[in-house]
Amino acid sequence: MSWKVCKTVATGFTLVELIVVLAIGGLLLTLTPPLITAALPGVELKAGARRAAGALRQTREIAIAKGTDAVWLLDTENGRYRIEDQARTGALPDGIDIELVTARDELRSERVGGIRFFPDGTSSGGRLILKRGEGGYQVGVNWLTGRILVADWAPE
Repeated sequence: MSWKVCKTVATGFTLVELIVVLAIGGLLLTLTPPLITAALPGVELKAGARRAAGALRQTREIAIAKGTDAVWLLDTENGRYRIEDQARTGALPDGIDIELVTARDELRSERVGGIRFFPDGTSSGGRLILKRGEGGYQVGVNWLTGRILVADWAPE
């Protein structure tokens, strides 16, 4: 009868190896979003339209909750928006064309205009167009219902 001596070897990863893998993973996570945004410019444009729609919905909710008018204001020149009398502001993506179609009474200047929401949920109505090249997105506000929709936009 012959006996074999078996040697047990501990398998696994060292702490240094785990730290190196985590560092590489963290680096990839920080580099990936800008690369995706640069590769798909339409994604950034759509995200901007959705952010603007969210801010418009928030403005409508404020008008209903407080029982007073609330105005969403947009500076088309620098792409910044805010809710009047609120501290929070937002920005649209850089390098895009912005067009705001709104009621004449809601124009503050040649570059600043707004969409007003009333306590019953209705609005002054309007449309925000975000475009780059031959395509883009539009955010429409129905004056009668205050409903806010995001849709594709193309030149007519």
